[in-house]
Amino acid sequence: MENIEFQFDNSYAQLPERFYTRLPPTKVTAPQLVIVNEKLAHSLALDPDALRGELGAEVFSGNCVPTGSEPLAMVYAGHQFGGFVPQLGDGRAILLGEIVDRHGVRQDVHLKGAGRTPYSRGGDGRAALGPVLREYIVSEYMDGLGIPTTRALAVTMTGESVYREDALPGAVLTRVAQSHLRVGTFEYFAARKDIEALKILVDFAIDRHFPDLVGNAQPAKMLLEQVLRRQSALIAKWMSVGFIHGVMNTDNTSISGETIDYGPCAFMDTYSPDKVFSSIDHGGRYAFINQPNALQWNLAQLAQCLLPLIDDRTETAVSEAQGIIDQFPEIFAEDLGRAFASKLGLDCGPGEGLRIALDLLGVMADQLADFTLTFRNLANAVQDDDEADLFLRQFEKPAAVHEWLGEWRSRVIKDNDTADAARQRLRATNPAIVARNHLVQEAIEEAEKTGDFVLFHELLAELADPFSERPENSKYVRAPKPNEEVKRTFCGT
Repeated sequence: MENIEFQFDNSYAQLPERFYTRLPPTKVTAPQLVIVNEKLAHSLALDPDALRGELGAEVFSGNCVPTGSEPLAMVYAGHQFGGFVPQLGDGRAILLGEIVDRHGVRQDVHLKGAGRTPYSRGGDGRAALGPVLREYIVSEYMDGLGIPTTRALAVTMTGESVYREDALPGAVLTRVAQSHLRVGTFEYFAARKDIEALKILVDFAIDRHFPDLVGNAQPAKMLLEQVLRRQSALIAKWMSVGFIHGVMNTDNTSISGETIDYGPCAFMDTYSPDKVFSSIDHGGRYAFINQPNALQWNLAQLAQCLLPLIDDRTETAVSEAQGIIDQFPEIFAEDLGRAFASKLGLDCGPGEGLRIALDLLGVMADQLADFTLTFRNLANAVQDDDEADLFLRQFEKPAAVHEWLGEWRSRVIKDNDTADAARQRLRATNPAIVARNHLVQEAIEEAEKTGDFVLFHELLAELADPFSERPENSKYVRAPKPNEEVKRTFCGT
């Protein structure tokens, strides 16, 4: 369309029509742009100046479909808290199309909150402003940490209200992802015993995400193994920053290995391995410590879908798939051990790194130490207790961590040659700030109640530079006061 060039190169729309329903977004009354992600726009070869104008608001609200777009709603199934739903799909989202970015990576451009589709299941197809802002903030922070994630290109207010418990301002999130293929996409066709569609999906996923596997003699088996490895590495990175996804259903488990669907997500303040924030996770299925087990369960569902493609002989297919799934605990322990060895500034193997980290985490759990501040302030505890005040201050009884501190000090200086090198390494690995729940909620509430986005933009600016040092009394650094603590988060759907 005029002044905005989207170089769409759509592949999913070329799949058979049982994979989706073609339909345009539903128009809104008075679209108004809140933000355009200039850095992301540039990587997609889009003109940020054009996107910020009136035409950008029209496109990102769904009012105007750009040239080359083939809008559609994707269909998928999913296990939600362990219960299988044979048809879910994009109940409030529209895939506009795909762009090959400046790095040669194919990216989906997706409108979330774009109106009803055949998969809405009675919903209004819309999104409220609060959850849209939360996803923008947290997904961009995750990207700043180097954790694979969907991205947020724009937020657009619709000029309409959506109704949950109360009337809320409506909005549309423009989300960018390497794809929206999910474990639930495979489950949809497996439940229908559509082997042809499963073969198409396997080939499509490999071509898009694992091109090195093209032509492999065992594509389904190798796809399962590669998804397992990507997801294992992802969840290890989540846990290394205290992140709790909150709704790790199979329809929220991405084949690409990206974090997707930021609903009731949260970052821990004080460390508690059993921590749950999500208001709908009554049994703690997706508690912080349960995330690896939840992932392995989800991967087992993917394996079940792929059995007919792994081998014609059921017993052989089950054995080969089970062999891959059984590797998960060891692979994940190595990923988690590497992540925490890095956080501790150590060059040891993953097993040793995990042991040392778990010893510290045990003391942190006993004394309700702040997760982010404890690891960040290790850089101030490299040599002796005289400089370790900020670290020791996280513990009510600092003596409990002295033995651990002594062992760690002797190793960290040895592994980094000098104390200064160790400090630099630790500060480059452990963020100074985190998207704390109370800060996110404060920014959301101001925007919802007053229409003022000052706190939202200020928080985004801080989170864009997560590893730089701040004064310890900065509101973006300190832990929440008791009256500020957010104990429950909500899905927002």
